[in-house]
Amino acid sequence: MFRLLVLLLLSLPALSAQDTSAPKLQPRPAETSPPAVSGATREITLEVQVTDKSGAPVRGLQKEDFTVLDDKRPQNILSLHAVDRAAGSPTDPPVEIVLVIDAVNAPFHAVTYERTELKKFLLQNGGALAQPVSLVIFSDTGTQIQNGSSRDGNALAALYDQYQTGLRRNGRAQGFNGAVERFNMSIKTLMQLVANEGKKPGRKLMIWFSPGWPMLSGPGVEISSKDEENFFNSIVTASNGLRQGHITLYSIDPLGLANAGGVRTSYYQEFLQGVSSPLRATPGDLGLQVLAVQSGGRVFNSSNDITTEIAKCAADADASYVLSFDGARADQANEYHSIAITVDKPGTTARTRTGYYAQP
Repeated sequence: MFRLLVLLLLSLPALSAQDTSAPKLQPRPAETSPPAVSGATREITLEVQVTDKSGAPVRGLQKEDFTVLDDKRPQNILSLHAVDRAAGSPTDPPVEIVLVIDAVNAPFHAVTYERTELKKFLLQNGGALAQPVSLVIFSDTGTQIQNGSSRDGNALAALYDQYQTGLRRNGRAQGFNGAVERFNMSIKTLMQLVANEGKKPGRKLMIWFSPGWPMLSGPGVEISSKDEENFFNSIVTASNGLRQGHITLYSIDPLGLANAGGVRTSYYQEFLQGVSSPLRATPGDLGLQVLAVQSGGRVFNSSNDITTEIAKCAADADASYVLSFDGARADQANEYHSIAITVDKPGTTARTRTGYYAQP
């Protein structure tokens, strides 16, 4: 039996803010505590992707076409706004694409292949990107972040070439202790990125290239009541930060077909249901793929065409709907509520975040 000792930092440092200078990678600045993420506001805003059977976006929907269910109860939709990049609405801020290269949880050969595929995405259309893009490189030697987003794919590809993703350090613990170390590093970095991106206006699509960090869940792992409380607090912080920061998270596994058919690629599905109390909280509930689905994003496994998978994620910026409704007033702090959205059009599918934490 393994005793799980995980130190989750609930007061998390922010990364550097966006600026307009030439893009470059820089180390994460000295740690400072960001403003606390509040879940107290009752108005819930959702970004919703509506697609037809072929996966193409469905445009032209009206408020009466949508039904929002909060814990299976229909809600009054306060507002609905259609975002359509093709229409060129000047009131819609650009959607930022944040590409996170994970060299901590992916093997070196996967990161090398991923570099080639990511550069294909950056250099398509002569390097003219449809949306502003920023790079984040997460490695054992530290998190390198871009000082500002850019639509110049050629400049971003050149920037990526300047950074040599570091191999894992030799001092890394092995086995279960090493898995715990990678879990802590990954969650801390995710929280930092969410805090930083949440300060920026507009929607952000955060595409994380990784097979995911260790789930640390199973019959051989013991979790104390204090661990459960820490996990639950981190789950709430991540959920609130992603929702209020208008961040949709995506997971792309760079292992591709080499990882096809394995249990690991589907195990995350055991944790997709929202966590309602510390007694139900496990480290698996903080898995990359779990948080991606819960944020309204997508999970891509078992494909060697990473460039196409990036494009599928980025396509969510082309057309979507933003709607709002009054969230429930909770009987207690951090009361979990599930969300479901249906569209009154045959053959359509609506994808959005799967829940939120209400406050008294």
